[in-house]
Amino acid sequence: MNIGQILRAWKVWIGFGLVLLLAVDVGFAVFLWKSAREGPQGMRQQRDRLALQAKLLKADVARGKSIQASLPQVGKDCDNFYHDQFLPISTAYSSVIDDLGSIAQKSAVRTSGVSFAQKEVKGRGVDEITIKATVQGGYLGLIEFVNGLERSKYFYLLDELHLDSSNTGEIRLNLGLRTYFRT
Repeated sequence: MNIGQILRAWKVWIGFGLVLLLAVDVGFAVFLWKSAREGPQGMRQQRDRLALQAKLLKADVARGKSIQASLPQVGKDCDNFYHDQFLPISTAYSSVIDDLGSIAQKSAVRTSGVSFAQKEVKGRGVDEITIKATVQGGYLGLIEFVNGLERSKYFYLLDELHLDSSNTGEIRLNLGLRTYFRT
């Protein structure tokens, strides 16, 4: 290779370098032109919007970490609820009948026509029990009975509540309840 060929190769590389440098300069010029067109007020608004978005994202991350930290306690609470609120099926029916009778006695109302329907909940280890009952008494007693269901140590879901009157002047409620028994 002679010196002429080396100089020509250098000229080509320097030319490519200058074209690349010119393209970068044009890119910076377009960026500065767009930034100047927005003005300082627009840039401040964009900065504030980005700062708010960063703050919200940090809050989401902190909330996620607190949820993750509380998961073991939530699992324990769920296990405790399962064992405390869902009766074992071997003693559940008599416990529910006793509980409903006790709530009725404290509320000064009468229960009758208590019936149960059992349905297995697949893959959950529980059976769903539908309870139909008629409760009869005075207005305040019926309110106390419903309140007693809510405050019971056992888990009841009140699905149906039908008001009816009786011939004796008392109020009759036809109730539809649900509960769950451990299998």
